[in-house]
Amino acid sequence: MRILFATAPGYGLTLPVIPLTWAARAEGHEVLLATTSAMVDVGARAGLAVHDVFPERDVWADVMTMVGSSGDPGGEMPGIYRLAAQDPGPFSLFTATMTEGTVAAGRAFGADLVVTTSDHGAGTLTAAALDVPVLEVGNRISWSTRDRRDELDRFTGGPVVEHVRASLGIDGTPVPVARIDVRAPSMGGMAPDAEQADPRDGAPWWPMRFVPYNGGTVVPDWAARRPERPRIAVTLGTVVPAMSGVSSLVVVLEALGGMDVEVVLAAGDADLGGLGALPANVRSIGYLPLSAFVPSCAAVVHHGGSGTTATPLFYGVPQLVLPSFADNPMSAERVVARGVGLSYDPAGVDAATVRDAVGRLLDEPSFRAAAREVAAEMATQPSPAAVLDRAVARLSGAAPAPR
Repeated sequence: MRILFATAPGYGLTLPVIPLTWAARAEGHEVLLATTSAMVDVGARAGLAVHDVFPERDVWADVMTMVGSSGDPGGEMPGIYRLAAQDPGPFSLFTATMTEGTVAAGRAFGADLVVTTSDHGAGTLTAAALDVPVLEVGNRISWSTRDRRDELDRFTGGPVVEHVRASLGIDGTPVPVARIDVRAPSMGGMAPDAEQADPRDGAPWWPMRFVPYNGGTVVPDWAARRPERPRIAVTLGTVVPAMSGVSSLVVVLEALGGMDVEVVLAAGDADLGGLGALPANVRSIGYLPLSAFVPSCAAVVHHGGSGTTATPLFYGVPQLVLPSFADNPMSAERVVARGVGLSYDPAGVDAATVRDAVGRLLDEPSFRAAAREVAAEMATQPSPAAVLDRAVARLSGAAPAPR
């Protein structure tokens, strides 16, 4: 089977799909990843064949500018940008700029199936244009369109979608082979053997295990060894530093600098000059995939990004969430409700509160116990390979092979 994977150009919008893409490739299917901006290189480094569906501009950089303070990405903008700017949020711009190229890539590739995330309109529109089934994959640990149907209009309707449909002559409706919920059962997800019909169209909902992929790396020696004192990971992901800078780290590092812990600061390529001299117990590593060092951590302090929230869950590590924007507060709510961590508003939190919160995560066994329970739940969910087999079997009318 020839499977087109279509993803939006953000790390948190593409990386969660990579393990499913690997599963398809390992099963002998032909695979093509259709994306743009930085994810083209990320996909290639993950060992995939990738097609850049909108090489004219860096759409992700434009989105960061449009939703940031300046609002004007500058330069000669395609007319569709002005239409997309009328809709709030970045997803309209992804749909506006990426659909035509994704359709063209899928048509040239001869796709039999489109796999896309449930928030990527270009993927579902491509399935409709090619008249092939679509497998919709949830890529959020905090919510799913299974229970947040109010989110659907942002991705499936509105003036941008209607314009794209008209300009590309897309009349049909995508036919889902299934929709996937990657959340742990106790955090809003589904039991490992569950199946639920979507009231919209009767398509089945299936559970799938979240498998963290944060990029490949050469693991440094310190990360491969167990620390002598508790190791605390601190990260703001990729979007928060680009949108808001790293000023929120001042309080966190002041708090952790006064504790008997080892701090690993993963701030990517963000400018840390405004932080001044870092405390002696802080190791600043730039970018290192979370999966390379989070298993050895006693706690993670982060902004509430979906992948950043899910990775500690997978490894059974408690977390402190200082949520920023988008769905970060929903991730924080899930963390607190399940008892796997704590959360505070970064705008009002002080060093004493952060120090107390991290101390609780280290000293109170309930947080680690709950985190390990969620990790055990996730381990029982069907793997990406099993879900892919199930989807292919459903399309062929055969029973999936046992695993």
